[in-house]
Amino acid sequence: MEGYKYLLSYRYALIIHDLTVEFVKKNIDYKSRTKDQMEQAARSGKQNIVEGVGQSQTSKKGEIKLLGVAKASFEELQADYEDFLRQHQMKIYEKKLPIIKKFQEIAYSLSNSKVNAKLSNNPEADANFLLTLCHIVTYLLEKQVKAMIDKFGREGGLTEKLYWSRKNQS
Repeated sequence: MEGYKYLLSYRYALIIHDLTVEFVKKNIDYKSRTKDQMEQAARSGKQNIVEGVGQSQTSKKGEIKLLGVAKASFEELQADYEDFLRQHQMKIYEKKLPIIKKFQEIAYSLSNSKVNAKLSNNPEADANFLLTLCHIVTYLLEKQVKAMIDKFGREGGLTEKLYWSRKNQS
């Protein structure tokens, strides 16, 4: 089942992964460990959403854990983009700037289309765009994890349901 494809967090993760691969090809030395780390953090974030949602029917604990790992991967990637900007004496755009609102609108539009996202040829703007996406996806994953924890508290998981099913048949 591919229910994860309908999640906004996954759709943002997919954009981040694709654009990070493009970004590092353009801006990071191919021999650099940072290139590999950034690509792997983006991939890990996306794949842990897939794996976590895949476990949702059998292990809420596993789902919560993997969504938390996805969030941590995107936080790591966020720090890499901040490092890139700082180390290249580029600005990290403040959240209140109009360009951030524009980035958010572009990202949302991309998340709802079949069009492949592309970067510009401006490393500062591209890094800030990806940084904005990382902020969005970590926020979404935080909300997703909280909702899963709340649901688990109300309904329990598979183990509890199996226990009550067996107990009610006795």
